[in-house]
Amino acid sequence: MPLAHLLLCSDAKLSLEKIATMKTQRGFSLIELLIVVAIILIIAAIAIPNLMRARMSANESSAASSIRTINTAEVSYFATYPTVGFATLGALGGAQPCTPAVATGCFIDNFLATNGGGTGKDGYTFTVSGQSMTGYTSLGAPLTLNQSGSSSFCSDQTGLIYKNPGALTCDNTSMPLQ
Repeated sequence: MPLAHLLLCSDAKLSLEKIATMKTQRGFSLIELLIVVAIILIIAAIAIPNLMRARMSANESSAASSIRTINTAEVSYFATYPTVGFATLGALGGAQPCTPAVATGCFIDNFLATNGGGTGKDGYTFTVSGQSMTGYTSLGAPLTLNQSGSSSFCSDQTGLIYKNPGALTCDNTSMPLQ
């Protein structure tokens, strides 16, 4: 047999053995899978705290906006019912279809008026207190401090919104919101 023919036959045999070996090896090795899992965990460890900070920031923006909405509703309620004065949080809203009256002003959505059915709205709980002919105080406090929010927000009949970082309470001696 010529040498060239022998080389071709031996190369073909080696190639067939390599193909057979490759067909029996399926999937990934344990080390490869562990490396992929480790990379995913590292990325998650970096991303989750940023996600929580973004969520708290969104909750705080929503709380400040809700306090602003309550302020506008209180002024509208007072202008509509001047003999009654300022209203409770529940009296500012009303179930749909809402019919405006002293007990249901229909100035804000019922979800905010009922404080999210008692469970809060966007990580905050809202209250209106001290309502009278001359004023009121509204408060938006985080449901869980440093988890759903890190600041409380409040306002009164002046319409100025205050922010109290790191606390569940707020009053007009707190820092005004810019």
